[in-house]
Amino acid sequence: MNPVVAVIAPGMMGAAVGKRLVDHGLKVLTSLKGRSAETSERAKAAGMIAANDEEIAASDFILSILPPGDAIALAQRFAPALSASNSKPVYVDCNAVSPRSAEHIAAAIAPTGSPFVDAGIIGQPPKGNDAGPRFYASGPEAPRFVALKDFGLDVRVLAGPLSAASALKMSYAGITKGTQALGAVMMLAATRGGTADALFAELQASQPQMLAWLKRSLALMPQKAYRWVAEMHEIADFVGEDPAGHELYLGAAHFYEQIARDFEDERNEVSALEAFLGKGAVS
Repeated sequence: MNPVVAVIAPGMMGAAVGKRLVDHGLKVLTSLKGRSAETSERAKAAGMIAANDEEIAASDFILSILPPGDAIALAQRFAPALSASNSKPVYVDCNAVSPRSAEHIAAAIAPTGSPFVDAGIIGQPPKGNDAGPRFYASGPEAPRFVALKDFGLDVRVLAGPLSAASALKMSYAGITKGTQALGAVMMLAATRGGTADALFAELQASQPQMLAWLKRSLALMPQKAYRWVAEMHEIADFVGEDPAGHELYLGAAHFYEQIARDFEDERNEVSALEAFLGKGAVS
């Protein structure tokens, strides 16, 4: 029999992953407890089925895919239902959390008897027939998660400690999202300093690949910034033994918090970024 999978929550990534599994013939549950009408519609469009905590605890896999600041609380919320369930689903934490947070989540799940897998998602939400993002998985139970490769997920098991997947995710996101923060800060500074045109021209001439990557990445960043605040704090925790690195990612967290507020309010900085990124575009 095909496994039953629960994906929590049906955000942009979660709903897309849920749809990929549904399209490959699986029954996919989700929790809509306290969720918005927009989220409910997204789940419905993906073919996901609303379920209560007890029904989710009777599934075969639970994929936790939500903002990293909510990851520990979700594991704690499901611990009673998992303890009472005879099914003991594999609990896969797919969130952008530090290894220390991953270990806290594993500790919350351990008393329930459910197997725990640490995972990190690298890549964009799956769409159409593309390969989708990579799900890097680690820990003794990680090979169980590989079963979902047969249903459209690119699952790759890492050697190393339980939290190896989180360490990889933190390292990768620290480079990609950290670079986006640095690029955006300098674009805004150049705009305030009156040198935006000159900076754009120089980047175009001497760093065309970097500019192209920043244009693609930063065009989507403002709407995601609110989710990246907690992620930067997790990365700061990951590099915590390096004081300068810790400060660097705390600064990135403050920057994304600032952009998130601006995106929801006056959009002064967002508009300035859009103007910079739009230079050289054919009108």
